[in-house]
Amino acid sequence: MEKVLELLADGGFHSGEALGSVLGISRTAIWKKLKMLEQLGLQIDSVKGRGYRLHPGIELLDSERILHALDPSVQKAVVVHTCLKTGSTNDLVRAIPVAGPLIKTVCLAEYQSNGRGRRGRSWSNPFGSTISLSVRWFYRAGMASLEGLSLAIGLGVLKALERCEGSHLRLKWPNDVLWSSANGFKKLSGILLEVHGDPTGDCEVIIGIGVNIALSPEHINSINQPAVDMQRVCGSTVSRNRVASELINELCRTLDIFSQQGFGYFKEQWEQYDAFAAQDVVLDASGKTVFGVASGVNGHGGLLLKTGEGMIIFNGGEVSLRAMTPEKRRCGKSE
Repeated sequence: MEKVLELLADGGFHSGEALGSVLGISRTAIWKKLKMLEQLGLQIDSVKGRGYRLHPGIELLDSERILHALDPSVQKAVVVHTCLKTGSTNDLVRAIPVAGPLIKTVCLAEYQSNGRGRRGRSWSNPFGSTISLSVRWFYRAGMASLEGLSLAIGLGVLKALERCEGSHLRLKWPNDVLWSSANGFKKLSGILLEVHGDPTGDCEVIIGIGVNIALSPEHINSINQPAVDMQRVCGSTVSRNRVASELINELCRTLDIFSQQGFGYFKEQWEQYDAFAAQDVVLDASGKTVFGVASGVNGHGGLLLKTGEGMIIFNGGEVSLRAMTPEKRRCGKSE
């Protein structure tokens, strides 16, 4: 399928006979490969007498183009790998060889069959419509000093999307990027961290990032929470390769600073983008429901929640806005 897609990537029409001649396979085999691409969600235009083409407006990921757009210092510090299809970029990125532990590995896929989100959720990515990116980073100070990393990464993703003309972006603790609209907040990007290794020594951090770029109305409506994409946020077409480059630039910068200064360096700026600051919220923490007022984060990235019992710090859970009765607001009621 990859070879067929490469030939169609020029945007022109190609007959089945011409495609088969270049690849050394029959027209029937070409037709089957095109059908397989369509099953992944890719739109292929077919015109009698002219052949097949990739639908205009679909931009495929290009590792050379992404690398060329990176800052010179980042180019030397990363390996960038793109692929057509994989189970999960978080898994694939661990299999890509690198020259040494100082090199960050970046993997992007057009389509994931088993993309993972937080709390066991799946991350859906129609072919060519999102950024599905994973970074492998070797860290020597142990898992215990990674507190707040997901928040720092979220801030880095937001900054990268702002450079791609994204506006009215906010952060939801601990690691979602939201768009603030007249109809409330909508999710634009999600982040998943997986850590392997020694609690006090060398460890491997896998950072998975999903960004919606250009979703169909049908897919937007199928998502089980309010969602948005960069095309709707910006009101114009957005280059996936540019978004990928900006993400890699900002992530490398964020990881380098975090390794030296921890989350404390990012705390104040994260709070400036806090979507729920001073709002009544409900937190689901290990099956326990806690009501309170979101009051920022501490120096380790823990959520500060003002309740009737005082200020409480939470290091995990799912937070959301809640319309609260005056009685619950006074009591900071837990259930």
